[in-house]
Amino acid sequence: MTATHTRPTDTAKQEWATGLTVFAAVMLFLVGVLDIFRGIMAIAEDDIFVTTPNYVFEFDLTSWGWIHLVLGALAVIVSIGLLRTATWARVTGVGIAGLVIIGNFLSLPYYPVWSIVMIALSGFIIWALCVVERGNLFELSERR
Repeated sequence: MTATHTRPTDTAKQEWATGLTVFAAVMLFLVGVLDIFRGIMAIAEDDIFVTTPNYVFEFDLTSWGWIHLVLGALAVIVSIGLLRTATWARVTGVGIAGLVIIGNFLSLPYYPVWSIVMIALSGFIIWALCVVERGNLFELSERR
């Protein structure tokens, strides 16, 4: 007599939840690293960026560098939490991606093309974090 062990099958919803969570985590990590590099560039070398006279949200470029550096570091930390399927990271990830969008919008005249790319990536991150149902994420973390 042999015993048969059945392995639970993954449903399509669980696979989508896994894929979108990993997508959001990797993209948030990428956005964070790129924002860190952008912050370092703005702090170290002001000649790289375009300066726009009479801009409403005009800050010193070094200030923008520190803002992007801090946002990038927070994005990297939250992306690690997303890979561990933590609920706090999912909520914080939406907030950080929203702040990255606002920060890149406000610094649009200094580096326009890159700001638009970062806004688009952050929009995809918010979409990926919001489309996964809450129950599927908990099932993922329980299976681990």
